[in-house]
Order: sequence, then C-alpha cells, then structure tokens
Amino acid sequence: MNENCKLIWTSEVDVDDWDGYFLEVNPNLDRDERYVAAAEINQSYLDDERTNLNIVLKHPIIAIADMGLWYGRRPGYRIIESGNIADCLQSTTDVVCWYVDEHNEFCSDQCHHDGTNYVVYRELKELDEEEVDELIDLICRGKCTEEILDKYTSKIGDRISAVYGWEQIEEAV
Repeated sequence: MNENCKLIWTSEVDVDDWDGYFLEVNPNLDRDERYVAAAEINQSYLDDERTNLNIVLKHPIIAIADMGLWYGRRPGYRIIESGNIADCLQSTTDVVCWYVDEHNEFCSDQCHHDGTNYVVYRELKELDEEEVDELIDLICRGKCTEEILDKYTSKIGDRISAVYGWEQIEEAV
C-alpha cells in the first residue's frame, strides 16, 4: 500500500498513537497492556467496517492473489459467491490491511510467516461457467492481463469510495 491509497482497515497497531486515549481512560496500564487493549479495540473496528461494507453486488466477487509462499510467488484466486463486499474482509494472516488504491481497485496486503499475499477483489461480470473457468485458468497460469480482467470483471473500489465519501478517481480511457 502506498500513500495514494485510501485505507479501510489495518491490523497493525501503533501503541504510541493510543497513549492519549489510555492516559484518559486507564493511565495505570503498562505498555504491553496498552498494546493488547489497543489491538482489541482495533479488532472491533474491523466489525464496524464489515457493517459499513455490507454491500451485496449483483454477481460474485473474485479475489485474485499474488501469493508469497515459502517456495516462491504463485497466483491464486477465491470466489466469494455471496457477492458481499464485507465478506472480503476475512484473513488468516498475521498482518492485513484493506484499501482502495489509486486505480480504484479494492485491494488487500496480507503478511504471514512465508511472505506477503497481494490481493485484488473484483466483481465477476455476467459470465457463463465456461467463461469463469477460462478466467480461472488464466489466473492460475499467470496469464491474466489487465485487459482480460476488464473483460471478465469490474472494479468495486468506486462502491467502497462512495460509502466513505472518498473522492472518485477518474481514469483515463
């Protein structure tokens, strides 16, 4: 994630950012206790974001990943059949953040012990089973270009930006 991205949520907690809050509500906490408390509060904010993004799209969402694994980088995917943007806010990794990037892509960076997974979430267009299989094949073979993505899917970052009142990015055609 770079400085041009709009952050939805991150699991990273900087306890120093919380010092003022804890001085007011519980000044007796030591640094470790403040970190644990801040992480718990931050986790509850993720539930808030799931509520904010409880938006059901017309079609399923595909999560397209560039995965960092112990044996190198590999492509991958996951279909989110519900089409609910909130269902994208799930991860089993150690550190995760979700954001809308400067190209209106809804993305996630997910760090774990073997590396980092970079994920882009898109809504599938009205496709038949054969077209979905073709897209998945191209993703898994590392042959999925931006042109192919645009053919089979639509960006959903604009839907998220509308929820938060973020300025829409006009892309050159």
